[in-house]
Amino acid sequence: MMTSLFSIFEPTSSIFSLHLNWISTLLGILFLPFFFWASLSRWSFLWSKITKTLQKEFKTILGPSNTGTSFLFAALFSFILFNNFLGLLPYIFTSSSHLSMTLTLALPLWISFILFGWINHTQHMFEHLVPQGTPGILMPFMVLIETISNIIRPGTLAIRLAANMIAGHLLLTLLGNMGPIMPNSLISILIFSQILLLMLESAVAVIQSYVFAILSTLYASEVN
Repeated sequence: MMTSLFSIFEPTSSIFSLHLNWISTLLGILFLPFFFWASLSRWSFLWSKITKTLQKEFKTILGPSNTGTSFLFAALFSFILFNNFLGLLPYIFTSSSHLSMTLTLALPLWISFILFGWINHTQHMFEHLVPQGTPGILMPFMVLIETISNIIRPGTLAIRLAANMIAGHLLLTLLGNMGPIMPNSLISILIFSQILLLMLESAVAVIQSYVFAILSTLYASEVN
């Protein structure tokens, strides 16, 4: 039972046992019509409004000295959002539900923030390990706690995104597998509950993309 249940997250295709399912990570670009790139349209106008609103929020967090970095986090939000929504479509592999994908996004960002902070703002990074007003006797413990919290940040980012995507997909799969064994009188209830869960997963896809991007922005703002 568990093997068949979690097989929906297996990244191996049936073509010569090659890991071709990861190609779905780039399928979001194919869903964008040509006129999105070539000319102005309602879709491009709507998406530009969304990204501009996000960039303003990211600029506020990063400060006036790092306004260009907001484009990076807006692109990160867009990339995760496309992959989360693609995973809700039938027979499309959900790459954002795997730690190998989410950790690949979180770990390089965290390493770059840490290296930049310790190389360019060493004193500020040391000050960040001890919050203001900490008693002297508690300073060694605070340094240890802050160090551990900084080290586990990429792991928490990756696990949060992957776990939320896996949880919803598993619930949809479990309810969907109950369809053949349910009486006909309860099928309509099952379909209605599946629709509600799909709406919830759509909201989770947006929220988790935003949470990943905003937390990355907050981590970047701490090293300045």
